[in-house]
Amino acid sequence: MSQSAPQQDGLHRGLKARHMQMIAIGGAIGTGLFVASGGTIAQAGPAGALTAYALIGLMVLLLMQSLGEMSARLPVAGSFQTYASVFVNPSFGFAIGWNYWFNWAITVAAELVAAGIVMSYWLPDVPGWIWAGVFLVLLTGLNALSSKAFGEGEFWLAAIKVTTVVVFLICGVLMIVGILGGQSPGFSHWSEGDGPFVGGWLSIVSVFMIASFSFQGTELIGIAAGEAENPRRDVPRAIKAVFWRIMLFYIGAIFIIGTLISYTDPSLLSSGEADIASSPFTLVFERAGIAFAAALMNAVILSAILSAGNSGLYASTRMLYSMARDGKAPKIFGRVNRRGVPIPAMLLTASVGLFGFLTAVVGQGAAYTWLLNVSGLSGFIAWVGIAVCHYRFRKSYIASGQPLKDLPYKAPFFPFGPILAFVILIVVIAGQNYEAVVSGHVLEVVSSYIGLPIFLLLWLIHWLATRHSVRAAFDPWKLEVN
Repeated sequence: MSQSAPQQDGLHRGLKARHMQMIAIGGAIGTGLFVASGGTIAQAGPAGALTAYALIGLMVLLLMQSLGEMSARLPVAGSFQTYASVFVNPSFGFAIGWNYWFNWAITVAAELVAAGIVMSYWLPDVPGWIWAGVFLVLLTGLNALSSKAFGEGEFWLAAIKVTTVVVFLICGVLMIVGILGGQSPGFSHWSEGDGPFVGGWLSIVSVFMIASFSFQGTELIGIAAGEAENPRRDVPRAIKAVFWRIMLFYIGAIFIIGTLISYTDPSLLSSGEADIASSPFTLVFERAGIAFAAALMNAVILSAILSAGNSGLYASTRMLYSMARDGKAPKIFGRVNRRGVPIPAMLLTASVGLFGFLTAVVGQGAAYTWLLNVSGLSGFIAWVGIAVCHYRFRKSYIASGQPLKDLPYKAPFFPFGPILAFVILIVVIAGQNYEAVVSGHVLEVVSSYIGLPIFLLLWLIHWLATRHSVRAAFDPWKLEVN
């Protein structure tokens, strides 16, 4: 009889192949692409932005291959928290798990605030907090139904984003060749002013940070593997789609924006989540002759925000559930209802999101910004954990005497892949706010980097309290998934 991982007891495998595919495809598509991409081109030029997104895209591809190898073989709800506990040490897993839970719990709050801002485009007289409350109830209700309900909601929300990007790419190509939108600028924007690279390597490094934040969420496929109907088949398929998603959606979109819009265009400089009119997607659609471009992109950005909130609530709930099953959180959060949903873990996560949202509403802007900075850095720390875990995972797998051909999915670039991803991530973390470091703005430096000492403190406190040896809570190589 096969041995089941403790984290898997109680959850239902309700996510079908199409859900897994769309979670993988839609994970990295959000306001980072629809709005912030314009600012990156204004800052680093078309070639500089393209270089930055390509390098970060490569890093994310390598990370997803690492996560795919582990989650296809060990598809548990705790994902990299479980892998960190088993293949590094339990204290490292404790710190990774709590950081990741906090990351997405606060992100849910941020998306609720953003949703209220976006809704003001159509109904400016309705306070944003009302819409945030409505969407919190909606997302909580959707997640409370079942993992299948979450997957179905995410499928359609992600489908809206994917369709928009595909239409944008088609329109962009037609405009470049002169079929749509009047006379084509050709490639003149790539040679104007300071040329395709603006600001040199420092500008590219700055764009690294923006691009990295844009890609956060791609690791959701590892969390979802714990409730996938057929993880050995569906996880590798979804991971293989990551490369084409990155190449087509991000690289293609950045190329088209840089070709059709000058990096000196004032609209790109004012890109912000509250200013839909400055979205490069809106600008391109307007120049293609689509009269309702702003309203269209407002709806798409709303779907992207709700998708991020939906995924964030799901991911943080499953992470908290997994930690409770592992003894790293109160046992009550390890309970599930008859539909396999961890209701206590979900309610706590939603309440944290509500708290963060209320903090923003009452005007505590500085406190809310600090929370977001901590959560953003936590996402990068989780990615570092994935790279470290994969290296230890493969070493453990080989040491157990099992042939590599038996892995459902094998990361093709090991050990180069996780090592390179690790190095790039260290650069990203170190460069979070290098401008503040250089200029000596102490409060900004603390705000940007506070997540790192918090993570290390969690690791140290758990280690001092438990003094666990490096050993698995269960034998990982006996886990079989039907």
